Amino acid sequence: MLDNAVENVNQTLIRTFILLGLSNVFGLQIIFFWMFSMMYMITLSGNVLLILMVRLNRRLQTPMYFFLSNLSMIDTCFSSTVVPKILQNTISPDRSISFVGCATQMYFHLALGGTECLLLAVMAYDRYTAICNPLYYTSIMDRRLCVGLVTGCWILSFLNSFILTFLTFQLPYCKSNLISHFFCEMPPLFRLSCRDIWFNEVAEYISGAIVALGSFLLILLSYLCITITVLKIRTSKERQKVFSTCASHILVVSLYYGAIMLMHLHPRSASSSEQDRVVTILYTVVTPMLNPIIYSIRNKDIQEAIKKTMSNVIQKFSAMKFDQLTIENGVFRSSLP
Repeated sequence: MLDNAVENVNQTLIRTFILLGLSNVFGLQIIFFWMFSMMYMITLSGNVLLILMVRLNRRLQTPMYFFLSNLSMIDTCFSSTVVPKILQNTISPDRSISFVGCATQMYFHLALGGTECLLLAVMAYDRYTAICNPLYYTSIMDRRLCVGLVTGCWILSFLNSFILTFLTFQLPYCKSNLISHFFCEMPPLFRLSCRDIWFNEVAEYISGAIVALGSFLLILLSYLCITITVLKIRTSKERQKVFSTCASHILVVSLYYGAIMLMHLHPRSASSSEQDRVVTILYTVVTPMLNPIIYSIRNKDIQEAIKKTMSNVIQKFSAMKFDQLTIENGVFRSSLP
């Protein structure tokens, strides 16, 4: 099927692409299918649980957890733009994706990825305000500002994604319709274009510099100010306590931005399709799965919220069972002569 698909594309514009996926070996396909299925289920369950904990517990109704719940929602949607298609292509002989479907997948993938970059910068600013200006924290980070910051992240990222997706799919694709990747992304598509992609690469680098690199620099600046403030604290125990509140965010930032920069901020000639696949898996599949785990393990408030919620559920379930037994016993006794 793949050979026939390539034969007639040399001199015609392509309207249907074929994703090569991760492997053509049947044994590896089964392994990849179960591995990505498990990772996707962990991603969904972990992030949904985190969102529910923030919504259901009044103690977690703070700006930090408001941003964290938004991060979980983004991770859920971000992973969902890629993993279901991976699973479908792994078990299905038909790996085709329409021109519109490819553009749609790229649009939401870029938009959600950019939103996560900006939101991580907002979360760093929240930590900076809490640590460096604790007396004014509640007045600065009020609900209006928090909602405005999150809304701005979404709007800016979706607008940026629209521009990049529009420019990418204005290119004529006539070299081949085989995308050496497991979903639609700019670098693999650029390799299929029969037009000079210089302008598109410049647009990609500018976008990466503004959204990804710009956000990363804001995060570094925030943590530089935090470090200076923390070093002024006299006791080592207090310093350690303050740093521990930032450790989860720093780890998430390192994982996400490291993979993003490896993928988008290097010369295209120095990359390969295999390297792109590995790096993409890190920030589209692995990172969304690890984020709720990282925050849950290192956050006592979330741990206590989970324990409290589970305890309430068990108590309510036990009460329901007790009431049911009481009713059944009462009915049984009343029926006796």
